[in-house]
Amino acid sequence: MQITTKSGFACDIDPKVTENMELVDAMAELQGGDKLAYSRVCLLMLGKETRAKLYDHVRTKDGRVPPQDVDRELGEIMTALGQPAKN
Repeated sequence: MQITTKSGFACDIDPKVTENMELVDAMAELQGGDKLAYSRVCLLMLGKETRAKLYDHVRTKDGRVPPQDVDRELGEIMTALGQPAKN
């Protein structure tokens, strides 16, 4: 499924990616307040290559990857996949 977020990040994701208990576990950790679970959720949803592209997409001029920007993009991707966002 081709997904493009409001900021212009485009990716192709298999809708079945959400049918993974490891992803469900990581999302539960995230909802439970474990901010470190962002990385795992992102990896499980996008894979290494697409995650790197997302990080480059939101990277600031000084080289940082703001977690809130990654969260926003993942929320839009999850919504596009028909899944409720974590918020």
